[in-house]
Amino acid sequence: MDTHPSQLPIPFHESSEQIPDSGIAKVLDRMRQRHEQEAIAAGLPDWPENKRGLPNGALRSALFGISPKERRTYAVERHVASIEGLAVFITRGPNLMQHHLDVWEQCLRLGKDQGTGRRIEFTAYAFLKSIGRNTGKSDCEWLKNALYDLAACVVRITDGNRTYFGPLIHGGTRDELTGRYVIEINPKIALLYGAGRWTQLDYAQRQQLRRHPLAQWLHAFYSTHASPYRYKVETIRNLCGADKETELKKFRQVLRRALTHLEAATAWRCCIDDGDCVVVEKQGRCQIAIGIAGTVLEPELSTNRPPDTG
Repeated sequence: MDTHPSQLPIPFHESSEQIPDSGIAKVLDRMRQRHEQEAIAAGLPDWPENKRGLPNGALRSALFGISPKERRTYAVERHVASIEGLAVFITRGPNLMQHHLDVWEQCLRLGKDQGTGRRIEFTAYAFLKSIGRNTGKSDCEWLKNALYDLAACVVRITDGNRTYFGPLIHGGTRDELTGRYVIEINPKIALLYGAGRWTQLDYAQRQQLRRHPLAQWLHAFYSTHASPYRYKVETIRNLCGADKETELKKFRQVLRRALTHLEAATAWRCCIDDGDCVVVEKQGRCQIAIGIAGTVLEPELSTNRPPDTG
């Protein structure tokens, strides 16, 4: 997992001043609020031009999946598969795929540079060029639909003691004559960038994998691991948002091809071992045994409105 001096730790400092028992809760609550406000005001952390900074909650789950079949599903309080320690829900809106992640990471990059909570302006042409896409009419339509999906998808991501809920981008405007967009990134999304809770993706490597969504998902997922765990093939199938009806045997074949693409793009050593576990080794680092990180929170799908706990 990448760390960076400009990450946004949200410390809760203990005061040396004696606080009456009756006032401790109120004082700590004010401290938390103040540190949250400072983190939000600081905006997104900085990262190099050749990287893309993303919250681990979006990468260690099936929030941005790979199944075209799942893409056609409109979620209502859908619990997304994730590793233990995360809780990820799509509370309303379309399910998202890897191409949505391509668009969202560029929106976040613009939010880093231009500021969250402010007008972020760009043309369809410039945006498409920046993510390595063609700039024809169909590509402009593709971008429009991807932005609509990101604005329509309301998520709830809990990582540790912080929960973000809201759309992945706020709404915006589009000039039909010039193709110029104005969007906004919710400043509160900065709370997902606490220390150790975000990762810098290698942009050039991800670009090499653009036409291989499973390889892209694997690249993003394993980029959050400094020394990756071994995960069962079945665990990876659940985590990446693959079609639930896909037989494990067929998924394993697709996975082997994706690992070949991943290895070529990153120089990581990637394979499936005799225990049917995915092995990804970076710069000769040894893997940790199967265990803690092999636990997956299974997704649940409800088409009913959740009860009002009001």
